[in-house]
Amino acid sequence: MKQGRIIFFVALVAAFLSGCFGKKNTAPTAGTSAEPDKVLYAKATNDLKHGHYEVGRLALQTLINTYPDSEYLAKAKLAIGDSYYKEGGTAGLKQSIVEYKDFITFFPFLDESANAQMQIAMAHYRQMEKPDRDHAEAVQAEAEFQTFLEKYPNSPLVPQADQHLRDVQEVLAEGNFRVASFYYVRTAYRAAGARLIELTNRYPLYSQADRANWMLGQIYEKGEHNDLAARYYSRIVKDYPLSPLAGDAKNKLTKFGVPVPPPDPEAFARMQKEQSANRPGMVKRTMSFLKTSPDVSAAARSGPPTMTPASESGDETIGFSLQPNANAATTSSVGNTAAVETITPGSPNALPQPPATDAAPAASGTAPGATDTTQPASTGASPDSSATQPASTTTPAPPANTSQESSSKKKSGLRKIIPF
Repeated sequence: MKQGRIIFFVALVAAFLSGCFGKKNTAPTAGTSAEPDKVLYAKATNDLKHGHYEVGRLALQTLINTYPDSEYLAKAKLAIGDSYYKEGGTAGLKQSIVEYKDFITFFPFLDESANAQMQIAMAHYRQMEKPDRDHAEAVQAEAEFQTFLEKYPNSPLVPQADQHLRDVQEVLAEGNFRVASFYYVRTAYRAAGARLIELTNRYPLYSQADRANWMLGQIYEKGEHNDLAARYYSRIVKDYPLSPLAGDAKNKLTKFGVPVPPPDPEAFARMQKEQSANRPGMVKRTMSFLKTSPDVSAAARSGPPTMTPASESGDETIGFSLQPNANAATTSSVGNTAAVETITPGSPNALPQPPATDAAPAASGTAPGATDTTQPASTGASPDSSATQPASTTTPAPPANTSQESSSKKKSGLRKIIPF
């Protein structure tokens, strides 16, 4: 009897325990199980967080191909671009640009598209080289930052994009200024002027813009075109009032009898901010030479960067004309005003001088004042064709000094036109 009670008690406990812990085969409540696309995305982001880029990208690509309607589709696409960007290197950055552009194409109206555009510009920015090297990446970075500022003007990333664009334009302007300075010190004013005009018009925030304007004023002044030189000296006084060259520019304007313009208040305030900006010390600037990336410490910290695309800013250029006749007037089809300069004969590196007023002797095969009745009219003969005439001709030979002077003027009568 006692043994039966024990068996009954054991069976009752077993039934109770089975009721409490025997629910393994019960159907789960809807919404409590983990979705497979969510599992893939979580696993991929965890791999990317720990630097396992290839594994993480494989999981993200599987999610995109297997679950095209997943709510994680856009996040997965953006994460692939981020993985390449974080991986870095030339190959990684270039591939990140491709992925970000694909994201913008498929999801143009998402808020994340602004971040993707910013990352495209930053990928080019990170590949930018020093001013004396290839400018391809800097040009691309400038265009992409301009695109970002135009498409997403209300983005919280706008201040960052503005500063990066000023950095890029500092590098581009510095490259042009170095080339212009190279030509300027060698008195190749035609080549120097072309670079300087583009630089001063396109990059007014460049740290050496006042010097570039001064060099242009010097080029025109040496060619005795003071009216054009005064324009660049006036720009220094007005737009760069705190420049060390402002005093000299005022003296030039006073010398030319041109009114000295008042400083622009906005330009004055901007230059005050630039002078008070926190710049890196001498040690950091010296160490920047060891880096492959350009030094942008001199870039402006305030002021609106140039938003005009490079392809649309080349409407003002320098035109050139090579004229064998030193008195042939030449004008440029670009700009409203043209300054004509000639190279002094016999000195290829001499400073440009105003056009000569004396006319070169006519080269028609006869000496001035001589009459030739036996020589037929010349058709298309060169100015030196008289040198090949037979000795029996009745036309007297021109004086030796006259032919040498004419030949010298024909060879060195180079003109160059610099429109303002």
